[in-house]
Amino acid sequence: MTNPSPIEQLRALLPEADAGAIHAFLADLSPSETPHVLSRLSDDEQTQVLAALPPEEAARLVEELPLSLAATMLHDVSPEAAAAILDRLPSDEQTDLLAHLDAEQSAAVFAQMAPEEAADVQRLRDYPPETAGGLMVTEYLAYPDTALVGEVLADLRTHADRYAQYPVQYAYGVSPQGKLSGVVRLRDLLFSADNQPLQAVLHSQPAAARVDAGLSELRAFFERHRFLAAPILDREGRLVGVVSQSDVEEAAAEQAEHRFLRLSGIVSGEEFRTMPLATRVAGRLAWLAVTMLLSFLAASVVGLFEDTLSKVIALAVFLPVISGMSGNAGNQAIAVTMRELSLGLLKPHELQWVIFKEASVGVINGLVLGIVMSLVAWFWKGNPYLGLAVGGAQALSVLAAACLGGGIPLMLKRFSLDPALASAPILTTITDATGFFLALGLARLMLPLLV
Repeated sequence: MTNPSPIEQLRALLPEADAGAIHAFLADLSPSETPHVLSRLSDDEQTQVLAALPPEEAARLVEELPLSLAATMLHDVSPEAAAAILDRLPSDEQTDLLAHLDAEQSAAVFAQMAPEEAADVQRLRDYPPETAGGLMVTEYLAYPDTALVGEVLADLRTHADRYAQYPVQYAYGVSPQGKLSGVVRLRDLLFSADNQPLQAVLHSQPAAARVDAGLSELRAFFERHRFLAAPILDREGRLVGVVSQSDVEEAAAEQAEHRFLRLSGIVSGEEFRTMPLATRVAGRLAWLAVTMLLSFLAASVVGLFEDTLSKVIALAVFLPVISGMSGNAGNQAIAVTMRELSLGLLKPHELQWVIFKEASVGVINGLVLGIVMSLVAWFWKGNPYLGLAVGGAQALSVLAAACLGGGIPLMLKRFSLDPALASAPILTTITDATGFFLALGLARLMLPLLV
């Protein structure tokens, strides 16, 4: 008899609602097993898991899960219980989870939160998610720069239970207007004399990031400054939050994953097979319908040269190859442009420079591939003019694809469109149409030599 799987073991514990047993079972799972096991439970079973755990344990569990799965598990929990769980989470995660709930559930949970926490979440909601404001937490240690070290240490001891939940490595000194005046490591604070002014141990003019800084700016900040966290300032220089390096790297990784999914045709940038079937079908079908329409537009070029194709049937063998190679060349250029945009190495107005750089690569690659295509067509079909037609089309289409692939994301960016979502299908349509037109157009010009 085989041993029950972890999923079956957890299901067996749910009817008894034994919080200790459920917590012990989940604690024994590896970090990779936990989301897998929970994702295989039904919605009701996921709700039972959260309901059986104390808020502290439920919060730790939610924090380990992918955001969409965590939001799914919270969806059917009572607003009071969900608010109690969120109360144990950092402010940035509270904001992210509320954003993933539907509007009605989010409003109900928001109404149950403590006024101070609700105000913090409402403030964080106003910032774009991939900026310092969207990534920062409002749980940090800030003291008047006129305080004494002993007063700061006394506050730390008095509120140790609350501060223990803060992801802190530093304490910050602020002016009466709330402006950042300095930073000190907690270690340095502990070894300072109680009667010493806080201002004396602060590192003045600390490096900080603005609240509207994007991911690329934040990554560059942490590359320049080997800090564990960065203070975040508003336009007036007031301290409004703290962003950790680990949160920035995690957000960058998620951004790359979402970009990959969008490039692959997952419009929302996120999909799991545990999501409702209707949601998954709608998300995929909408994009497939668009790409089908674009494919028909590209294929219509072939219809313009139907008589040529009927007389030189051999062209039908080479058209998919020309199209495929051009698409690959263009996708390489798209990938490089997207990478440089994400790292801040490229700006949307540098279109001419990008096209020049891509053209130099496209000319060489196009000539090499065009010569290979010419030789294959010549030796296979015994007609050098057929080789000249398909080889020339291949060379020119690779050149065009490289320039288009490098430039399309920049043009979309300038029009505030998502280049990760639209670049690939636009490129495919144009390169297919271009390759077909060049091959069939050259063949028509040399038709007496090909027939």
